[in-house]
Amino acid sequence: MKMKNVESSKNYGPIGIFDSGYGGLTILEKIRTELPEYDYIYLGDNARTPYGTRSFEVVYKYTLECVTKLFEMDCHLVVLACNTASAKALRTIQQNDLVKIDPNRRVLGVIRPTVEAVGTMTKSKHIGLLATTGTVQSDSYPLEIDKLHEGIIVTSEACPMWVPLIENNEHRSEGADFFIRKNIENLLQNDPEIDTIMLGCTHYPLLLDKIKSFLPDDIHVISQGDIVAKSLQDYLQRHPEMDERCTKGSSIRYLTTESVEKFASSASIFLNEEIKAEHIDLG
Repeated sequence: MKMKNVESSKNYGPIGIFDSGYGGLTILEKIRTELPEYDYIYLGDNARTPYGTRSFEVVYKYTLECVTKLFEMDCHLVVLACNTASAKALRTIQQNDLVKIDPNRRVLGVIRPTVEAVGTMTKSKHIGLLATTGTVQSDSYPLEIDKLHEGIIVTSEACPMWVPLIENNEHRSEGADFFIRKNIENLLQNDPEIDTIMLGCTHYPLLLDKIKSFLPDDIHVISQGDIVAKSLQDYLQRHPEMDERCTKGSSIRYLTTESVEKFASSASIFLNEEIKAEHIDLG
């Protein structure tokens, strides 16, 4: 993909939050709760979702296009609030692209903060991962855990029906119970020693109560929103030069590559507020 320099005349701007769909809204909500004073732009590439079934090359291309768009809108810091994008695109963007686009910009993901937290929570050193097929196939969580935590065993379970159930507002139905119970039973059958489960998809916090209802009380469930929000707060404290580039007016803009009406309707599943979205072209 041909790179373009996006350095703008502004040396400050909002924090960009990117997701391929709607799940990243659960991350945004927690970030805004933890850091309410900042300005944010949320960009959902809803016209091309889901990313989970796409190849590494396609996910990287799409993610880079969205990150570049946020850079053009004066974001100096972008959070990939998407496990698939974090798994399949983040490292390449960080290592290869930022130096070409603007070495002063930063892109962060959701996998590393989750992995850093999980090592302190498990006592059995047996961890379960519930995630999309794409995230499971990427092996990103086991690879990151192996780098940071010695001796932890990760067992993964792909849950291909969970995101469609949520986005069709069927996640509270009895039909959803069947799939949630089935995936959890599969996971625990594959490793009965699991004492901690990571939710490796930003949609899944909407299923948290149901997930817990099918688990023994002594199994801890890690939801990413709070972890990512606290990690971002820590990052800004450790990098005051980046914090200075992030404007603080408590504003939020929602951008979508899809229909603004559809985005607003679907976003209401994830947020307890009415929103007004803007359509954006990535070209």
